[in-house]
Amino acid sequence: MNAPLATEVPSSTPTTPLAELMDVAPVWSILCVDDEPNIVASLKRLFRGTGYRVITATSGPEALTLLEQMPVDLIFSDMRMPGMDGTQLLAQIRSRWPDTTRILLTGYADIKSTIAAINSGEVYRYITKPWDDAEILTTARQVFERKSLEREKLRLEALLQSSNTALAELNVSLEEKVAVRTSELQQLSQKLKRNYLTSIKVFSNLMEWRGRQLSGHSRRVADLARRTAGAMGMADNEQQDTFIASLMHDIGQIGLSDGILSKPVPRLSEEELVLYRRHTALGEQALMALDDMHVVAGLIRHHHERHDGQGYPDGLAGEAIPLGARILAVADTFDDLQIGHLSSTPLSPTDAQAMISRGRGTQFHPEVVDVFLQMLLEATPVAEPPPIMTASVDLRPGMVLARDLVSREGAVLLAADHVLTSELIRRLCAREVQIGTTLQLPIKPTRRP
Repeated sequence: MNAPLATEVPSSTPTTPLAELMDVAPVWSILCVDDEPNIVASLKRLFRGTGYRVITATSGPEALTLLEQMPVDLIFSDMRMPGMDGTQLLAQIRSRWPDTTRILLTGYADIKSTIAAINSGEVYRYITKPWDDAEILTTARQVFERKSLEREKLRLEALLQSSNTALAELNVSLEEKVAVRTSELQQLSQKLKRNYLTSIKVFSNLMEWRGRQLSGHSRRVADLARRTAGAMGMADNEQQDTFIASLMHDIGQIGLSDGILSKPVPRLSEEELVLYRRHTALGEQALMALDDMHVVAGLIRHHHERHDGQGYPDGLAGEAIPLGARILAVADTFDDLQIGHLSSTPLSPTDAQAMISRGRGTQFHPEVVDVFLQMLLEATPVAEPPPIMTASVDLRPGMVLARDLVSREGAVLLAADHVLTSELIRRLCAREVQIGTTLQLPIKPTRRP
């Protein structure tokens, strides 16, 4: 037997616990057990220079005592020993320290005992005496390589479990943060949408300041157009564009004189009529610089086109006219007939409907007329509780306007569904002082659960 040179490690030297060796190079420990001292001495010399920690025992009970004091990675045990033989020893080690790899040293004549040891002690391997040094060293190296792989596997599994736990906690945290942020963004989006529509309403009222006849015209037309667009199944964004275009459809008239605006259209002179008809193109131009308003601008330009192609400014006909503009044309004309803008005498709603019906297929698109008139026929008041008229001194933050707050001049001061704030209430009270009049706001009643 060829034994490499090595420095012996005293059997009393303790081994390092495996838990402390997870991230450092392991110091493997070997226990050699044989009742013949020269045999364990030979094994100890064999492992010199390998870096392994080697301890020895000359009996089974001594080996068990050592194992109780320190962990051992690999044990070489002789088969034939007085008192407790190798089979009994390895069986106990398997039961009490299953992570310790067990190797049996046995002679050729002990084949039956070897089989018994394999069955009861589940030995990793058995080596016959006299052994080959290279076989002993190779076997130990293979055992420790396998243990290194198992240890790395456990480390990676623990790391993966830790990462998965941290990731799960992060996901929960992120989901909560996303939910909170989404709610905040939704509230902000709703606020921006309300402010946007309020700004549009205020802007549309600039024209209505020019005369009492126009007061409320754009809002009524916008409501009619929105309901018609919904009845025709238009997409939400198309309904929104039609509604906004209806609010702003007369923006181009801001440059017309009071004399032109005060006359019904049939009474305009030829020169005045030319100026009047320019308002659709001027309205489109006013919105040209706004990227988000190009569709609205197109609807404003074409809301005086006719189904038969006799309208202005481009003489479009039939399906060439945008659907929103076709709807706006009907709604605008219906309200104009009732306020006397298209005739010397304002018409009743019934007569105005008859005029709209008379223009079906010539001035107006047939389907739009049919849906519009059916919508008016089926329109029923929504069973909403009446608003509570509330003085400014009784206003509280969080109250909601039931309808638009309109000034005496017809301007929209606050849009319907606006939520009051402390600052807004303060400004309303200040306005009362300025105009010398007590304001009464239509407030939605609080819904009881």
